[in-house]
Amino acid sequence: MVDDKKSKSEEKKVTKSATKSKPKAEKKIAHKKTTTKKTVAKEEATSKNKRTANKPKAEKKIEKPKTETKKTEEKPKKEEEEEKVEEPKYKVKKKPEITKELKAKLQIRRQIKKRTPEFLREEWFRYKRISKNWRRPDGITSKMRINLKYRPSKVRIGFRGPQETRGLHPSGFEEVIVYNVSDLESINPKTQAARIGGSVGTKKRINIEKKAEELDIRLLNL
Repeated sequence: MVDDKKSKSEEKKVTKSATKSKPKAEKKIAHKKTTTKKTVAKEEATSKNKRTANKPKAEKKIEKPKTETKKTEEKPKKEEEEEKVEEPKYKVKKKPEITKELKAKLQIRRQIKKRTPEFLREEWFRYKRISKNWRRPDGITSKMRINLKYRPSKVRIGFRGPQETRGLHPSGFEEVIVYNVSDLESINPKTQAARIGGSVGTKKRINIEKKAEELDIRLLNL
């Protein structure tokens, strides 16, 4: 009886162990199946990558933006000449026929003009009612009249230019005021230049300009 109980207990243990060991084996087999699938997929991917790496890469064609080429139509020469309008070239202003001595004195006058100060009225800065225009100081207590230091300079003979150049235009022409076309006939174009009067209208000015071009006379105010 004891032997039968032992054998039964052993059989139960064997059956329990068999039942316990079966699901583990199934799990292991399932895990193996999943691992084999993953490894196969990896191997296929690596093989594809190797194949693609071994193949020469096809160069991508860069499509350049299409530029519409405008066809240059050849026009006849006559039409091109008509289209090209010649711009008026700068005309050099006429210069007077003067001596070398007078030219040198004009240069001296320019140098004197550069260093001459601006002559202003006494105490022009103190009162609004007093303008800047030059007036000779004549007050009894005027410090500017007495020529004290640190006062503005007065008009004196030392600032004057050469006598031969007085009244001449900076170019060297002698100015003659003109009011009509007939006044141009009395002008010497070599040494004199015309200046149109301020009261002359536009209609007369146009006529004076045309006549001055004919007579080759320089106009100082156009």
